[in-house]
Amino acid sequence: MRRLVISGLVTFAADQLSKLAVIRLVGLRERGEVDVIDPLLNLRWAENRGVNFGLFSNDADLARWGLILIALAISAWVVIWVRRAKFGPWSELSAGLLVGGALGNVVDRLAYGYVADFLNMTCCGIENPYSFNVADIAVFAGALGLVLFTNPPKTRKRRAG
Repeated sequence: MRRLVISGLVTFAADQLSKLAVIRLVGLRERGEVDVIDPLLNLRWAENRGVNFGLFSNDADLARWGLILIALAISAWVVIWVRRAKFGPWSELSAGLLVGGALGNVVDRLAYGYVADFLNMTCCGIENPYSFNVADIAVFAGALGLVLFTNPPKTRKRRAG
């Protein structure tokens, strides 16, 4: 459980600090975009009011609060699940990534009304119009880690006869 807490706190801090850096130090909200390693890695400001890739975007407060509640419920469920199941270190680390990233985006929705996205990657001639953030990376990596590193409970086999 300790790994979950530490990885969650580190993930949350990295997400929030990266957002503060691009908003305050780089001034990305005003500038709109900054080419870093064009076209591989660029900073492109986006205000995501929906879920991944802006799906289900809606300016309605109901959608905002609904997404906040869903993120909090999933985070709580993951923490309870990992605690009860007593998974290994990689599962705990993965859960921390997921929870820390989800809470980072919850803070954005509470503070700004949207999730601040700013990373944009394009490769191999395929232009990516979407931006994302550190929290999004962590949620994806954490969910993938939980799938890969969480073993189903072992069941006892009955002997025939």
